[in-house]
Amino acid sequence: MVRQLILDLSVRTSLGRGDFLVSAVNQLALARLEEPATWPNGKLVLVGPEGAGKTHLAHIWAEQEGARLMRPPDLERLDIGSIDESVSLDDADRIESTVERALLHLHNQVAASGHCLLLTARRAPRYWNVGLPDLRSRMEATDVVRIDAPDEALLAAVLMKLFADRQNAVTPSAISWLARHMDRSFAEAQRIVAAIDARALAERRKVTRDLAADVLDKHRDKGP
Repeated sequence: MVRQLILDLSVRTSLGRGDFLVSAVNQLALARLEEPATWPNGKLVLVGPEGAGKTHLAHIWAEQEGARLMRPPDLERLDIGSIDESVSLDDADRIESTVERALLHLHNQVAASGHCLLLTARRAPRYWNVGLPDLRSRMEATDVVRIDAPDEALLAAVLMKLFADRQNAVTPSAISWLARHMDRSFAEAQRIVAAIDARALAERRKVTRDLAADVLDKHRDKGP
């Protein structure tokens, strides 16, 4: 079979409010983000597994609040004293020790300016590897809302969105089969869709149930 050359093109991920898939596992988190006035001391940590939609929710919240979106490396070059807006910090549990003091100053600056601070993470703050005592105490005192692992219905919807982000048509039977048989994980959904998309492009095939099943079987054989 002749294989098509696959170009390394970036995937355009839709991060608007209308693109967020709401279900029982994330509706509480969405509701909390829509009401920042209810956050104790204007702070909230959004916790969930990899690929759960934390970054998507952070973008929705930032657009709603006019907040600045940041990641830990941004703290190294940030003029914290100039911050006069709400801030969303993605992957807050991955901060390096070199920027802990910067995060502490950011926390205090946002609070002093009367704005809100949203942090996303894979784990609750008590499990973060934070060495600075003042920062650790402030993070552990922050309210937490969680996104859980997806149910089958949400996983199917996530699969549809991931294929759509790649502009790849997929049959309903392929989606339902994957949702029933794959590991129920947002991160696994991202990996499987990427593998199926690459295979479909290489072989110039539609994404059918048979193709999805074959890719999933090979993915399992390779292991983690």
